[in-house]
Amino acid sequence: MKSESLRGSFLIAVKRLKDENFFRTVVLLLEHSDGGAMGVVINRPLELTVSEALAKHFPVSETMDVVYCGGPVEANALLILHNSTEHDQEYPEIVPGVFVGTSADIFDRVVAHSREPDPSFRYRLFAGYAGWGAQQLEGEIARGDWFVLPATADYIFLEDPYEIWDELLRDFHAAHRIIPGSLDDPELN
Repeated sequence: MKSESLRGSFLIAVKRLKDENFFRTVVLLLEHSDGGAMGVVINRPLELTVSEALAKHFPVSETMDVVYCGGPVEANALLILHNSTEHDQEYPEIVPGVFVGTSADIFDRVVAHSREPDPSFRYRLFAGYAGWGAQQLEGEIARGDWFVLPATADYIFLEDPYEIWDELLRDFHAAHRIIPGSLDDPELN
């Protein structure tokens, strides 16, 4: 039975999920098919700058932008998410306005673009990724380990990554509310 692809969705770890790799995380799903799923944790910045991470590959101007822990799989593998339509795209958009790159050429062009005065330009560099085998993610969702919401660029590039989980959890509960929220005037009950 073919399941519906969740590509371009957020996985929001539920409060009871204690796995240290995913505790209070939000994962952006980059791929999802019957063969498995792959994504990146978008709210775990590392104490490693983009300049330090890319210095072995090509010269990069010093930047205070940090690398994010994308997940526990292949921690040395790098990928970049960005919102620039000016660059040739390696893959289709993940969500409207968000592209993924894995080649050194894309890294070089995106990081160079970040030095230009363009207030709308955003990017994130990730080390590693999260991966699931066939039907593994579906089982975790069915077990209640993850909430699923459509992803948006606003959250992917949110300035304070430590707010993402709380805000998306609030959004999920608001979208799936069974009982209306509390009323300011109790006489309206």
